[in-house]
Amino acid sequence: MDQWLSIEIFDGAFPASSWRRAHGDNLTEAAITNGALRWEWHEHRWGVVIEVEFTTENDRDHFRELPAVIAALDAVPDPVSGLLVYPGRGGGSGARIPRRPRPRPVAGAAARPEPIDEVYVQLARLSLTP
Repeated sequence: MDQWLSIEIFDGAFPASSWRRAHGDNLTEAAITNGALRWEWHEHRWGVVIEVEFTTENDRDHFRELPAVIAALDAVPDPVSGLLVYPGRGGGSGARIPRRPRPRPVAGAAARPEPIDEVYVQLARLSLTP
């Protein structure tokens, strides 16, 4: 089973893109030399994300504990609230399985006509006595 690790770095005292230029190659090299199957960098207006795929959970956890990785994560632009590290892929990565299309709205999609008020007729008994 594939084991992903996502690291999100938010802009802070300096842009996260500058952090990527300074530490991105070191992170990528550490991932490759420690068994990463693949990795993806994503740049957003709020920061950057690196997603790394490993074969096993142990490989993923070992990568997270490497000195090069710890040093890079200690140097993020906002050390208080500018870093998220979690297993799995990031929220913007999409689903592994595409969504099935939803059915088209048919019944109940158009406005129904207003109900017509029912008219009640009261019948009275008619007596025919002279």
